[in-house]
Amino acid sequence: MPELKNKQRERFCLEYASGQNGTQAAIAAGYSEKTAGSKANQLLKIVEVKDRINELMTQFESEKVADAQEVMEYLTSVMRGESRSSVLCFAGEGVQRIIEKPPDEREKLKAAEMIGKRYGLYTDKIDLDADAELHITVDYGGDDGGNNDPS
Repeated sequence: MPELKNKQRERFCLEYASGQNGTQAAIAAGYSEKTAGSKANQLLKIVEVKDRINELMTQFESEKVADAQEVMEYLTSVMRGESRSSVLCFAGEGVQRIIEKPPDEREKLKAAEMIGKRYGLYTDKIDLDADAELHITVDYGGDDGGNNDPS
């Protein structure tokens, strides 16, 4: 769904989807502070507005969550020593400073292990894909062909 033609409604949708409450979103969109609460209630009942808000919220959520590709790229950069992290370093006489450092061997090994698990490099399991049939026969111990009726 493309953005709404009414720019004020579109702005309301953007503000609301980004986490503002209805009244705040209406004010940010340029509606009167006096009527912002009731205007927000009116807007939230319009199907087109609700659909646009849902679309924007889905878009914002997907931008916030790392996908598998991004995770693998990050783990690879750690494993290769390309990433940097900020750590406190003792500088003498009770003074500490923040330095940037590459990953140490333990961090690289952990990243490599996680990548290896993703690709199934460390499994002792045998992956068997076979068609099989299972037949179960139950014997209740009767000598007369399974009819145990005493009469």
